[in-house]
Amino acid sequence: MPTTSYTLGSWVTLNHPSIVEIMADAGFDWLCVDMEHSVTDYFEAQQMIAMIQAKGLKAFVRVGENNTRIIKRVLDAGADGIIVPMVNSQAEAQKAVEAVYYPPFGKRGVGLARAQSYGFGFEDYKNGKAKEITLIVQIEHINAIKELDKIIQTEGVHGTFIGPYDLSGSMGKPGRYDDDDVKVALAEYEKIAKKYDKLIGFHVIQPNFELVLEKVQKGYNFVAFSLDTLFLGTVARNQVKALKENA
Repeated sequence: MPTTSYTLGSWVTLNHPSIVEIMADAGFDWLCVDMEHSVTDYFEAQQMIAMIQAKGLKAFVRVGENNTRIIKRVLDAGADGIIVPMVNSQAEAQKAVEAVYYPPFGKRGVGLARAQSYGFGFEDYKNGKAKEITLIVQIEHINAIKELDKIIQTEGVHGTFIGPYDLSGSMGKPGRYDDDDVKVALAEYEKIAKKYDKLIGFHVIQPNFELVLEKVQKGYNFVAFSLDTLFLGTVARNQVKALKENA
């Protein structure tokens, strides 16, 4: 069994309250509402964030891009953490930091929405939860590997999250994880990330717990375990296949 301390989450892509409740009751530490590769809109994201938090879990949101306006709206909806895709340089990491935090540390604009109790709890939010937001930047390009030390050292960035498919794609070898160059790039990410006392993230796509344990043993401490559609689809397909084979 792995000895590394880690938190376990999962991805939610289906914007339905029942799906959120089922996932939130499964035993995860956090759930991430995916707004990059789903049709979830801002209103739906806010409802999902509220439901996740009502179950006692941390609610992360992966935004569609490193965009100040998008990040601001998601945070005003009450997200506990933000995952920003395709951060390839320290300048881009700093842009994300400035979007997440209020002045003087950042440049986040002030709104009075759900996060601030609709205007009745702004001071409490500003002095409390707003300072505790977790910012994770995704490393998804070979250029980001080259800049990784600087990205991780950016004040306000709490960790990184490797995107192996897009990383391999940026090398002209999409999905070829057994390619030597891709292996070297992934190994370099792990080597550099482990130098710092920050979160090291990986999304294990397949709903197989053994793959999660493998990543934890390699030092990953912020692990996303599959996603709602694959948990649902895998069980359904496996059981139907087994039934037909044994009927």
